[in-house]
Amino acid sequence: MTNQNSKPNRLIAEKSPYLLQHAYNPVEWFPWGEEAFEKAKKENKPVFVSIGYS
Repeated sequence: MTNQNSKPNRLIAEKSPYLLQHAYNPVEWFPWGEEAFEKAKKENKPVFVSIGYS
């Protein structure tokens, strides 16, 4: 579901239909990759992993 009034997050560039479903969520989602782990390490924050629910 897309919301024309909201700005897409970084998932908008992904090819996965599942990830694209969340491209307009107001959450700072990251696809699996180094960028997410580097940011978590830099900010000393945990990484929460979603395995999907569709």
